[in-house]
Amino acid sequence: MDRPAATTASATDTRRRRLALLGGGLALALVAVVLLVFEPQTLFFDTTVDEDFPVVVQGATTDAMDEPDPMTTAEPDDMASEELSEPSVPTPTARAQGTFVDRSHPTRGVATVFDLGDGTQVLRLEDFETDNGPDLRVYLSSAPVDADAGAFDDDAVDLGVLKGNIGNQNYDLPADVDLSRYATVVIWCDRFDVAFGASALRASGLSAG
Repeated sequence: MDRPAATTASATDTRRRRLALLGGGLALALVAVVLLVFEPQTLFFDTTVDEDFPVVVQGATTDAMDEPDPMTTAEPDDMASEELSEPSVPTPTARAQGTFVDRSHPTRGVATVFDLGDGTQVLRLEDFETDNGPDLRVYLSSAPVDADAGAFDDDAVDLGVLKGNIGNQNYDLPADVDLSRYATVVIWCDRFDVAFGASALRASGLSAG
């Protein structure tokens, strides 16, 4: 016995609604996966930093003067103050410097490795700007700036997460890093193995400003 036409139409509409709901749910799940994994939304938001130049100040080398005993009368010659020595302030010098060039994204700014004068070294990015993105890191790489993108992380020193895609920022260098070997600064997207920008470091005799 054939079903009434109204019943058949109702069942068809129900199936269509279920398929539409299922399709909508799958589309939302796909969007969520894209946002969580690929994070395209980061391209539309800037993170700006402005760190001061790193300065090492040695502690004062003299002891604090003893307070006079109020019960003791001192002669004028005995009341002469001891001369305080000024704290020793190391002089930072620039060891190497380079200008960023574009790789997969527009990137500009200056990368400089400073010796702070106390045995520590810092990479400083100044007037820096690139696109934002997921999982951006700062690398020192042995690959040249024009190398294939996949070569930058083959032999590299990871200096940490990029603090901001805009602005001045500092990154501590390992004490034993060899700048004659790791002479390229790379803004590296670890999520997709892509170099946003790179800078070739060249020996410099500049003094810190």
